[in-house]
Amino acid sequence: MKLIQQMAITTIFTLLGATSALSAAPSWNLDKAHSAIYFSVDHIFSKVNGHFNDFTTDIAFDPADLESSKFEFEIQVSSIDTNIGKRDKHLQSGDFFDAAAFPKMTFKSSKIKDTGNGMYDVEGTLTIKEKDYDLTLPLKLEGVKEHPAKKGTDVAGFNGRVSINRLDHGVGSGKFYDMGVVGKDVDVFVTLEMLSK
Repeated sequence: MKLIQQMAITTIFTLLGATSALSAAPSWNLDKAHSAIYFSVDHIFSKVNGHFNDFTTDIAFDPADLESSKFEFEIQVSSIDTNIGKRDKHLQSGDFFDAAAFPKMTFKSSKIKDTGNGMYDVEGTLTIKEKDYDLTLPLKLEGVKEHPAKKGTDVAGFNGRVSINRLDHGVGSGKFYDMGVVGKDVDVFVTLEMLSK
C-alpha cells in the first residue's frame, strides 16, 4: 500500500511538473496559516517553546526531479514569539540574536536526497548573523492531494525536526548556559502546507 501511495504521489508531482518549464520542479505557495517554524529549548528544568511569526519561503519540489527542487526560508528574527513579551525582547537583544544588527536568518538548500519512505535530506546553508553554517534538514513528505476546500488546487505537506547547538551558531555567548539557565541545544520543528500555483 505504501508503495502504491508513493507511486501516486510521484505521478501527481510529475503531472504538475509537466505544466512548468522543461526540467524544472514546480513551484509551491506557502499556506502560511497552516505552516510554522517552532522551537524548544531548556530553561533550568522546564522547556520553553516558541515560534517565528514572520517567515517566507521559496519552494520548488518534485520527487522525480530533485536536482531542480529547492527549499529556501527567510525568517524575521524580530518576529520571535514565546508568549512572553519581556523574554522575546531579551532574545532579540545582543545576548542572543541581536535582531537590530542582524534582522533575518535564512536557509537555502543546495542538494536534496531521497532517503526512502517519503523522507528527504535537505542539505543547505543556514545563515545566522551573516555567518554561514552547513545544515541538513530532514523533511518527510506527508502527502499530496487535491485540497479538500479548494477545488483545482493541490496541497502538499512536509514535517521535519532538527536539533541545533545555538552556541555553535553564534546565538549567545554561553553565559546563560554556564549559569545553568538556558540550554545550548534547540529543537526545531518545521511544518509546511504548500499549495500548487
